[in-house]
Amino acid sequence: MTKDRRNRAWYGKLDKDGFIHRSWMKNQGFPDHAFDGRPIIGICNTWSELTPCNSGLRDLAEGVKRGVWEAGGFPVEFPVMSLGETQMKPTAMLFRNLLAMDVEESIRAYGIDGVVLLGGCDKTTPGQLMGAASVDLPAIVVSSGPMLNGKWQGKDIGSGTDVWKFSEAVRAGEMTLQDFMAAESGMSRSKGVCMTMGTASTMASLVEAMGMSLPTNAALPAVDARRMALAHLTGKRIVEMVEEDLKPSDILTRDAFINAIMANAAVGGSTNAVVHLLALAGRVGVDLSLDDFGLGSDIPLLVNCMPSGKYLMEDFCYAGGMPVVLKRLADNGHLRSNTTVLGGDITAYAEGAECFNDDVIKSFDNPVKPAAGLRVLRGNLAPNGAIVKPSAATDHLLEHEGVAHVFETIEDLKANIDRDDLPVTKDTILVLKGVGPKGYPGMPEVGNMPIPRKLVREGVRDMIRISDGRMSGTAFGTVILHVSPESQAGGPLGLVQTGDRIRVSAKNGTLDLLVSQEELTARREAWQPEPPHYTRGYAKLYVDSVLQAEKGADLDFLVGKDTRPVTRESH
Repeated sequence: MTKDRRNRAWYGKLDKDGFIHRSWMKNQGFPDHAFDGRPIIGICNTWSELTPCNSGLRDLAEGVKRGVWEAGGFPVEFPVMSLGETQMKPTAMLFRNLLAMDVEESIRAYGIDGVVLLGGCDKTTPGQLMGAASVDLPAIVVSSGPMLNGKWQGKDIGSGTDVWKFSEAVRAGEMTLQDFMAAESGMSRSKGVCMTMGTASTMASLVEAMGMSLPTNAALPAVDARRMALAHLTGKRIVEMVEEDLKPSDILTRDAFINAIMANAAVGGSTNAVVHLLALAGRVGVDLSLDDFGLGSDIPLLVNCMPSGKYLMEDFCYAGGMPVVLKRLADNGHLRSNTTVLGGDITAYAEGAECFNDDVIKSFDNPVKPAAGLRVLRGNLAPNGAIVKPSAATDHLLEHEGVAHVFETIEDLKANIDRDDLPVTKDTILVLKGVGPKGYPGMPEVGNMPIPRKLVREGVRDMIRISDGRMSGTAFGTVILHVSPESQAGGPLGLVQTGDRIRVSAKNGTLDLLVSQEELTARREAWQPEPPHYTRGYAKLYVDSVLQAEKGADLDFLVGKDTRPVTRESH
């Protein structure tokens, strides 16, 4: 056994400190040889009954433990904060950085040599990766996996995506409230994350594309026995990674991030991937900018999954999953060489991949949509950038000029969006302020504003919507997001008034407010920020320290990493 492992500073000492560390662990029934120098593997678990997406992680932890024991390691499971995307107010994104802090400090403080990250729900995966990357011990991800396909009235329905559709149908008088409520139970039929290509499944797909998980991690359903087998194999592999000293910094290179950008375009992934990848890059010291996401703008949409297509993650799994996507990217020269948790190159994940349903995973020659990757927009309305997702947008609205109707706050929006006398048409551009990182706070998923009820009744299902917030990865529409600087930070978005004209061009990558500089200067002199919503605790720390969207909305003092050993004892 190797005797110079990190855990020896806790469990290898033949003194009072070693006695304390070993003795209290032994009250759980661990024998002497568990502390004989073998790798100690932490299982970082975001299981919670308030995070339904992650409710199966207790079972997967047992699979990981089996693999760790088999490989000669010692598994120890520990909890960290769990972020229930569908349950937390004001938004789970407010707490992503808090989870990252929890993960970082837990890994650093405990005597472990490597860590398995058990997550899945939208913010748990990036939060865990950010924390682990900042300590840089060997780490690997096991995702909770998607739910089974939703079923209602004999057809498949998708989590999130069909919620938005059904909600608009009720507002239009096309669906009864009784039917709406009846669909509720059929949508979520098993443990797991959204089975659409929402943020959770997007991040699992990108983790696989970056080589931070074993192949097939992204798409295996949460309740599929093969996911438990994957957890077992992951437990076995992390012990080997400790022996090899294979760390996140060896895997999360710039090429890995570019592969993630390409994969996000190919799968029709969530716009939220932008802020998460930027934040993660900041932790590992990779030079990644918002403009780099333009590298994927010409990648065709290959995965025909909601919200950009018609199928669901269960279908994606059976069609071949991410290995097929990676193979098609590689075959067309869009997959860069990069190390993975297996120690080899990412191209190994694509070897032998076979597609079993060409309507679910399309080819480059016959895509769902051509050149469907995210577009970065800049202009006097978004000097530091904004994004739009063409694969989920209405084509003709991607080149548009219209009159703005402004909602100053989310409360203003909710109070007035259904007014019959709201002065809007299908060509109006809806603008929402105060929903950025500082403004809400936490940058919530409210950017896909509801279509005004008077227009819904006329059959309108999409119009341009602009905000400094985010939208759910399950959502769709011509929605311009992450406008930076945000309005609360003094960005130009805060100066927009109802009646102003705005021009959008996804082709040219521009977003402009057609108001004279003189008028904007006068408005800026009169502008005042909203009083902060929180004045204590973590939320105050967040508001005071959060970076803007183009920096990943991390906290300024968390950027980078600290790999120094902990030398001071507790007693």
